[in-house]
Amino acid sequence: MTYSEDLRDEIGENHIATSAETPLRKDAFVLNDDEKIESIRKDVESILHTLGMDLTDDSLKGTPSRVAKMFVKEIFGGLNPAKKPSSSTFENKYQYGEMLVEKNITVYSTCEHHLLPIVGRAHVAYISNGTVVGLSKMNRIVDYYAKRPQVQERLTIQIVEELKKVLNTEDVACVIDAKHLCVNSRGIRDIESSTVTSEFGGKFKEDKVRREFLDYIKLDTQF
Repeated sequence: MTYSEDLRDEIGENHIATSAETPLRKDAFVLNDDEKIESIRKDVESILHTLGMDLTDDSLKGTPSRVAKMFVKEIFGGLNPAKKPSSSTFENKYQYGEMLVEKNITVYSTCEHHLLPIVGRAHVAYISNGTVVGLSKMNRIVDYYAKRPQVQERLTIQIVEELKKVLNTEDVACVIDAKHLCVNSRGIRDIESSTVTSEFGGKFKEDKVRREFLDYIKLDTQF
């Protein structure tokens, strides 16, 4: 199937060809953070200059540096594997065998098609296979994978796959409900719509267990 340029611009590439892995080049970490910041600073300066902005103005002259630092240190910090949160696990001494749900985890990410924000909530659950993980680590895993250019489908899968590895179990689930500013503030400019994605592993593929999880997070969407 072929797509027109207009359609490609509107829907991006995430429904045409993508992967569960973040698309990074092999030389992604040849430059250190300071070198990346300086390179991006020059690029942002060039963009603003091309747009006709007066970079000698007090309000604008620091913008290229601020944007570059924000990209490298903050909103795209999850690209750096050195920043991946350590996920210590503990023996499930309580012998708790039911579902554990961490809901309403704040998601701040960036759409990789237009570099506009994705803002929403993630709901994550697992059933222990003998080990448990600290509750804050679940939030940190969500935040780490969100802090990169993303598509919501990939983000949902990455969270689940990481927790599967950490907990040594297939019984992990994640649902994300988020607003995309590339939809809300440009293009169709629909400020009310949000996007829901899900990934269910192991026991969560069973109707009863999946429904229990969805009841916990009060999400009526059918999957």
